[in-house]
Amino acid sequence: MPSSQLNISAGVLTVSDSSWRGDREDLSGPLLQRLLSECGINSTRYEIVPDEKEQITQTLTRWSDLLGLDLILTTGGTGVSPRDVTPEATLPVLDRQVPGIAEALRFTGLEKTPMAMISRGLSGLRGKCLIINLPGSPKACAQAMELLSPVLPHVLAKALGDQTPCDELLNRK
Repeated sequence: MPSSQLNISAGVLTVSDSSWRGDREDLSGPLLQRLLSECGINSTRYEIVPDEKEQITQTLTRWSDLLGLDLILTTGGTGVSPRDVTPEATLPVLDRQVPGIAEALRFTGLEKTPMAMISRGLSGLRGKCLIINLPGSPKACAQAMELLSPVLPHVLAKALGDQTPCDELLNRK
């Protein structure tokens, strides 16, 4: 199915102890939902979980396997603080990593701040579901979506089984 005809379902998972407790408003999750909508991607799930590896892993697995989401964006928990465990919770869920996405996000982030080099976010596939870890800051999420939005339809089409040769897709644009 060509990427222009995809009906993509997505989820946004905010990983934050303080937002989960209600001590701090989650700004990144709702922002990502809005930005996905602007890309034509329907965000059907949104949840806030604490920085607990098991809860993150269970949510990613449930959303990809039981709910059949095509895309999951996580926000938060990608730094180096002791409670930042999103990459460790994501890695065992992935069947295949797509390291170029995470590398591009860090590289682009470095143009804005040297702190981007300490982001440990991952990206990869669980079955046909693309999972991408994003930093917790709204600014970083907005920058990430600016980079990801032109690529998401193509990568999701491929993950869902589009057999169109990539060079044909690129020449159509």
